[in-house]
Amino acid sequence: MSDAMFDPARWRPGPLLPRRDARDGALIFVVAVLCFLACLTSIGALAADRAARGWTSQLSDSATVVIQPHGAETPDAAAARAAEVLAGVKGVSEARALEKEKAEALLEPWLGREALIDDLPVPRLVTVDLDPKAPAKAIDLDRALKAAGVDAKVDDHSVWIDDIKRAAGVARWSALAICLLIIAAATAVIGFATRAGLAAHRDVIEVLHLSGAETGFVARLFQTRFAIAAGIAGVFGAGGAAAVAALARLAGGGQGLTPVLPLAWIDLLAVLPAPLLAALTAAIAARLAAAAILKQLG
Repeated sequence: MSDAMFDPARWRPGPLLPRRDARDGALIFVVAVLCFLACLTSIGALAADRAARGWTSQLSDSATVVIQPHGAETPDAAAARAAEVLAGVKGVSEARALEKEKAEALLEPWLGREALIDDLPVPRLVTVDLDPKAPAKAIDLDRALKAAGVDAKVDDHSVWIDDIKRAAGVARWSALAICLLIIAAATAVIGFATRAGLAAHRDVIEVLHLSGAETGFVARLFQTRFAIAAGIAGVFGAGGAAAVAALARLAGGGQGLTPVLPLAWIDLLAVLPAPLLAALTAAIAARLAAAAILKQLG
C-alpha cells in the first residue's frame, strides 16, 4: 500500500464551511466601499469641527467698532480717538483704527469697485483685540466710548458666533446620521450575504442538525466567517480613506485642500476603529440572520 494512504494530513477533517467562496470578493468590495465612505465622513466632520472652533475663537477674541463722527471732527480723528480710548479699557489687548483704504477693501466684495467713489461716506472702523483670559464685554467698550463722547456702535460678533456654532452642530449631527446610514447599509448587505451562504450550504446545515449541532454552533460558523471578511474589508476601506486624507493634507500644506476644512495629521487616527467596527457589525448581523433562518428550519 502507498504511504500516502497513511498520511495524516490527507485524513485530517476539513472545515465545515469552505475557506473561500466566490461571493466573498463582492462582499469585501461592498463593505470596503462603505467603510471608506464612513471614514471620509468622520475625517470631514473632524475638520469641520476644527474650523468652527477656530472661527469661534477668532471672533470671541475680537470686536469691531463702527465710528460715527459728528460735528467738526473728521472720521479719521474720531477713529483714532476711539482706538485710544478702547486701548485703555481693561480686558483689551490692542485697539487699531483702520484706514479708509482698508475699510473700502472690506466693502468692495459687497458693493463693487465702481461703487466706491471718493465722496462715498465710508464708515471708519476700529478693530479691538480682546484679552483671551479675561475679555472685555461689549457693554464695557460701549460705556467707555460714551464716557469719552465718541458716537460708535460696538459689534462683539455674538451673532456670527451663534451662527457658526449652529452650523457646526448641523455638521456634526449630519456626519453622525450618514455614519449610521452606512452602518445600516453594511448590516443589510452582510445579512443578505449570510442568508445566501446559508442557502448555499443547506446540506451541511441539515447534516449538522441531524448530528445534534445546536443553533448557536452553526450561527458561530457564519459569524466568524463574515467577521473576518468584514475586518479585511475595513482595513482596505480605512486605508483608502487615510490615503485620500493624507494626499489632501499634503496638497494643501497646513490647511488641507481649503481653509474651510483644515485637515490635521491626527485626523487620520479616526480610521483606526473602522476594521474593528466592521468586523463587529458583520458578526452581529451574521449571527442574527443565521439564528433567524435556522429557527425557521426548525
